[in-house]
Amino acid sequence: GIGGGLARASAGCGDGILFANNEKATMQNLNDRLASYLDKVRLLEGDNADLECKIREWYAKVGPICEPRDYSCFHKEIEDLQNQILCAAMETNKILLNIDNNRMTADDFRVKYETECGLRQNVDADICNLRPVLDQLASCKTDLQLQCEALTEEMCCLKTNHEEEMNCLRKQATGDVSVEVNACPGPDLRKILEDLRCQYETLMERNRKETEQWYACKMEEVNLEVITSSQEIESSNKQVTELRRQLQALEINVQAQLTMKENLESSLAETECRYNKYLAELQTQISCVEQRLAEIRAEMECQNQEYKTLLDVKCHLEQEIQTYHCLLE
Repeated sequence: GIGGGLARASAGCGDGILFANNEKATMQNLNDRLASYLDKVRLLEGDNADLECKIREWYAKVGPICEPRDYSCFHKEIEDLQNQILCAAMETNKILLNIDNNRMTADDFRVKYETECGLRQNVDADICNLRPVLDQLASCKTDLQLQCEALTEEMCCLKTNHEEEMNCLRKQATGDVSVEVNACPGPDLRKILEDLRCQYETLMERNRKETEQWYACKMEEVNLEVITSSQEIESSNKQVTELRRQLQALEINVQAQLTMKENLESSLAETECRYNKYLAELQTQISCVEQRLAEIRAEMECQNQEYKTLLDVKCHLEQEIQTYHCLLE
């Protein structure tokens, strides 16, 4: 406004110089205007000096408080916090990786446990299926023993009957009756009986050997099956015992891993809460500092604007003074 007034005054003065007839009145008017403008300039310079003094006093009062606002003192702390955040993120990633590895290990153990449970169920089913076979073999063994005893009793009865028949035949052959028959010589009964007896004994011996051999084979097969079943049952029991021990160890390991996971999760939650709180405090401090800086920047811009306005007024005044000097010359 002042610069515009001075410009308008300059234009008025120029018009007065060009168009006024009384040069002395014009010079007097110009001198009056110049004196008023010089007074205004002195007044503005005084106001400017007062403003500068107030600014210096304000900086002198607020300056020590604003000294910590320098960001250079926060750089190291911010870098330390960033490094701590990176370390915490790396530790978090390591913990998550360990949790994933433990979860995969637990899944592998679970799969192995389920496989072992399936094998155990198959072994139990095989044992249940072998029990009827074992019972059947026991019944077969009992039947064979009964048959062997029956055959032994039958053989004893046949021997007894044979001896009785032989005694009867001997008595008949050695009797006191003497019968003379004028006929052709008949067959030799003794020889025939001896042949029959030999054949019968041979047949009995062969049957006995065959029966004993068959019984021995059956008993050997039964004993082999019993031994095999016993070995399988023993191995199955060993496997079941081993699987139980492995199951207990796996359960203990899984419980330990779960406990470790809970501890790590709680530690991670505490760490995150602590660092979030710390970051919130830092963010609050940074926001305060930024707000103060914005206020200072606004004040400086306002002061710069006022200073530019005063500088423009000064320049316009100097131009008008220069114009008056030229007019005076």
